[in-house]
Amino acid sequence: MERSGMQPQVEEDITATMWGKFVLNCSINPLCAISDLRPGHIREVDAFDDELRALVADMLETMYYAEGIGLAAPQIGVSLRVCVLDLRDEDNPNGGRWVFVNPRIVESSDEEEKAPEGCLSIPEMEDVVTRSARVTVRGFDAEGEAIEVEADGLLARALQHEIDHLDGILFIDRLSAYKRRALLKKWKKSQKEGAKG
Repeated sequence: MERSGMQPQVEEDITATMWGKFVLNCSINPLCAISDLRPGHIREVDAFDDELRALVADMLETMYYAEGIGLAAPQIGVSLRVCVLDLRDEDNPNGGRWVFVNPRIVESSDEEEKAPEGCLSIPEMEDVVTRSARVTVRGFDAEGEAIEVEADGLLARALQHEIDHLDGILFIDRLSAYKRRALLKKWKKSQKEGAKG
């Protein structure tokens, strides 16, 4: 999920602070284009090991580099149910960095909210999306510890957005057919212009 007008909170050394361990060789991964993100088989994580921790470190570094607030593993071409979020900014320095492994929304409020959303895989495109105002998400952290989060506001929206990625759904799939076509047309035009210049 893209930051809408927020400045990224960049970690001084994310490799040294993740879980009190060093995760070496972090790298910024290329983001998959929208055409590469359509449903495939996204697998549950079954091993909470160094490979998973390295993936999470890479995802965080990629998300910070792209100035996003959330990233799902399929966005970097990895078919695993893993997402990361960082909602901290100067107005909310303790907003929290989250790692979710095998997350599932187990409860959603009937109350809905509308707000603009963007996506790192569809850069510079955004539109208003309606989502549940509150959700409860269960999953695991990168060490395999069970977690449950009751979220509202931006955290609820970002969780729904990233879990949608894990279910093969993009934010544009939540728009009307007309709005989706218009946004895709605008995105394709921006890609052509970017290739020229």
